[in-house]
Amino acid sequence: MTVEPEPDVSVVVIVYNDEERLPTAVGSVLEQTLRNVEVIIADDCSTDGSYRVAQKLAAAHPGRVRAIRLPENSGGCGEPRNQGIKEARGRYVMFLDSDDTLERNACRNMVEAADRTGADLVSGLCVRVHLDNRHGKRTPWYPWLYRSTRTLDSAADLPDLLVFDTLSTNKCYRRAFLLDHGLTFPRGIHYEDLLFSAQAYLAARRITLIPNTVYHWNVVEKTAVKSISNRRGEIRNFADRVEIHRRIDAILARQGQDLLKLRKDIKFLKHDLVLYLRELPFLDDDYRHRFAELARGYIQDFPEEAYAELDRIHAICAQLLLREDWDGLMPAIDTLLNRHKISSPLAERDGRIYWTDRHLDDPKMRAVLDVTSLGYHTRPLHRMALRNRLTEYTVDGGDVVLAGELVNPLGVIGADARLGAELEFRARRRSLQTFRFPVPAVRHRGDTIAWRARIPLARRLRPLGIVDDVWDVRLHLTADGRRTTSRLTVGTVDLEHAGSVPVRPRLTRLLADRIEAQVSAKGHLAFRLTQHGRAARAGRAAVERRLHSRPVRAAKGAYRTLRAVRKDLNSGTRKLQVYDRVLCKLPIRKGTVVFESHLGRQYSDSPRAIFEELRRRKAPITPIWSYAGERPEGFPRDVELVRRWSWRYLKALAQAEFWIDNQGYPLRLAKRPETTYIQTWHGSALKRMGFDEPSLRMLSAQEQRSYQQALDRFDHFVVRSEHDVRTLARAYRIPEEKLLRTGYPRNDALVRVREGAPLPPEARRLAERLGLDPGRRVLLYAPTFRAHSDGRVRDFSFPFDLDAFVARFGDDHTLLVRAHYLNRLTLPPSVAGRVIDVSAEPDITPLLLLADCLITDYSSVMFDYALLQRPIVFYAHDWEEYAKDTRGTYFDLLAEAPGPVPRTEEELFAAIADLNTVRTTYEARLKEFVDKYGEYDRGDAAARIVDRFFGTAGEAR
Repeated sequence: MTVEPEPDVSVVVIVYNDEERLPTAVGSVLEQTLRNVEVIIADDCSTDGSYRVAQKLAAAHPGRVRAIRLPENSGGCGEPRNQGIKEARGRYVMFLDSDDTLERNACRNMVEAADRTGADLVSGLCVRVHLDNRHGKRTPWYPWLYRSTRTLDSAADLPDLLVFDTLSTNKCYRRAFLLDHGLTFPRGIHYEDLLFSAQAYLAARRITLIPNTVYHWNVVEKTAVKSISNRRGEIRNFADRVEIHRRIDAILARQGQDLLKLRKDIKFLKHDLVLYLRELPFLDDDYRHRFAELARGYIQDFPEEAYAELDRIHAICAQLLLREDWDGLMPAIDTLLNRHKISSPLAERDGRIYWTDRHLDDPKMRAVLDVTSLGYHTRPLHRMALRNRLTEYTVDGGDVVLAGELVNPLGVIGADARLGAELEFRARRRSLQTFRFPVPAVRHRGDTIAWRARIPLARRLRPLGIVDDVWDVRLHLTADGRRTTSRLTVGTVDLEHAGSVPVRPRLTRLLADRIEAQVSAKGHLAFRLTQHGRAARAGRAAVERRLHSRPVRAAKGAYRTLRAVRKDLNSGTRKLQVYDRVLCKLPIRKGTVVFESHLGRQYSDSPRAIFEELRRRKAPITPIWSYAGERPEGFPRDVELVRRWSWRYLKALAQAEFWIDNQGYPLRLAKRPETTYIQTWHGSALKRMGFDEPSLRMLSAQEQRSYQQALDRFDHFVVRSEHDVRTLARAYRIPEEKLLRTGYPRNDALVRVREGAPLPPEARRLAERLGLDPGRRVLLYAPTFRAHSDGRVRDFSFPFDLDAFVARFGDDHTLLVRAHYLNRLTLPPSVAGRVIDVSAEPDITPLLLLADCLITDYSSVMFDYALLQRPIVFYAHDWEEYAKDTRGTYFDLLAEAPGPVPRTEEELFAAIADLNTVRTTYEARLKEFVDKYGEYDRGDAAARIVDRFFGTAGEAR
């Protein structure tokens, strides 16, 4: 008797009523590069021809394909997979759905990894393939888990794996492992993958992750029939999800996996719950109540640590749901889906801003509802995205009647404001048509702005009819000349039964002759072109046949080619190639100087000081400034401006005689030998920099070489002390001959004022603009940023109580706060006028000149401000954490600081209260500090640099 060899892998393909796609799925297994693979087709008692197709495939591939059929439909994916496991003969088992496919090398890559590491479970990257997306959209499924090959001894070594990748289909299981642990899918309940994957993760002795794509998850988003897991309007759907999570919780509890449980709870609140919240605005009260009961029964017992990890709007939604506050929850859901939208009228109490004025008597809810840090109250009207709730939608012949209400947060639109509005219908595809209609009725209604309009769509809207099938609607509201734009949020307004409107497309009425309302993915009103009647549908079919004809396909191909060429021409890779091969062959433009400050973010710092010295001398140069972002702000109007990384930017750099910046032009742009690069840098160092940083030393040899090549572009490097020579110059490997011991040009103004010069006009204008009272002492708080261990910047939060500060010092002090450019700052209304956010000021030098005292922590601004010989207070509340992380510092600030170093809020306030004593106590040490860290700052740095490279004062170059 011949014994058949044991397959390496048994792939269980489950199918239910999917006869058309089943052969493709099975084919992706038969075409694997690992040949010793068997297919088990498990048919869940289909009512179409799926089982007949399975039998034909088995007959066509004897020994490689087997087909089994369940006696009755199980109603889910779990039981067919269980039956497949029973039939499997391979050393390993994998699962595949009939509408998906395996990547060609999936089995080989997973089996090799399992055999090499001895893992019970191997998991690879799944890619969602969006079949109905015309751009061929493909979305990796949690790709950060699969950046490299790694083997885990426990799921606890990587909690994100259990929490996020809950699929069973992108994995390869050792069959003996499944049988020994009795691992099966639950029966009669949805979301069986979540439980099975959790059980497998927790039981596996070893888990290996590989960076290879193994599974193609085919997704059709625009389908009338949703999959079981996507039917979130059915209450059983949520009930099953909660039950599955309860079962997982029980396993985690038995194993004492508290950390995994916490991480899973956080993910449930941030992800699972949100999937259902987004549907609530469109469902009836009975469903909402039943949903809230189920949610409350599960999430109300989550630990406080889980809620503490939520961002503000997630926490608000969760707490309002627990209390079934639908009036507060519906707007919160709108903001949850549209993060920049202000959806609630808000309330101000005791100088704080709250989402709603309800529940504020509950201390816990008061903390949750506090949205001061989101900065809603600081936004001007034109930067507010206001919730615009649709209150009426009717179709009257060829007209559509629309009405709505805009939220008016904190009464930002005054009761006496002159109001006007228009509705805009815009084709979703770019560069197509826009139609605008006036809104005659706009008025205040309580704390909202109500509007109503009759739109003659049939007469006025003229779509093309082929490529503009979807139309979005926006309302443009003006109040006293200020404008805000909003989308129309659909809630319980009935769009389905309102009917459609006839339209006359410009190109053909055979593709579409009507337009009907629908809800967008973000919950907004949109319109889609449709056909009406059998003749129209037949006509559409005829036109679509023509659209697939050879000439039309050729035209579409040409268009796609042109679009691809345009995209390629603007890609970073192509720009670098053209820069190296073409632009750098152009002649140098004598006298051209490209300036850049802080990567194009600002017109500031030493590049600005050098530029203004050149302009003062009327030097014969052609200045060009780079800017980042969409619009340049704060830059001089009489110079050429180029957007960073644009073609004009690259051409300017390629032909410039001088580069002058304070941080670094793009690392991969080579500098021509004929170009002189003056690197002014942006501050002396406390924290270790460059190759002194452990993270940089851990880069590969090639990465370090590339970084060094970028540094080697510097022809000159400005230093302000021998400390800079010992630290920055050494860390960046700058040779002695490149050092410019001139001091920082940006500090010339500080030195001159210290020596008795009057405040420069720019500082005086700034004081007037900020409304600074000459009789009040000005304090400048300028902290540096903090980073997580992985390098991500932490959110900014004040390390002392602002309200307590104002209560103590607000009568005779003004606090200017300048957050690091990597942080975002929001001040509460309670401190208005006494604490001023100056983070948006492009140049810090005028702020330093206005300040009577600097409060900082570890920012390099300490080295600059010290030149003024004014008091400095170092609030080092987290010195141990900051100084003793992996990066380290060049000196002990606590020992050398030329000012007090309070560690607590009380100590900080005590130092501020007695600045005269601080001045006298630290006067001598402050001079020593300047001599050590600013010895070359003499007030003439810009002049010396201009003299050396552009000729002395009055000379032509």
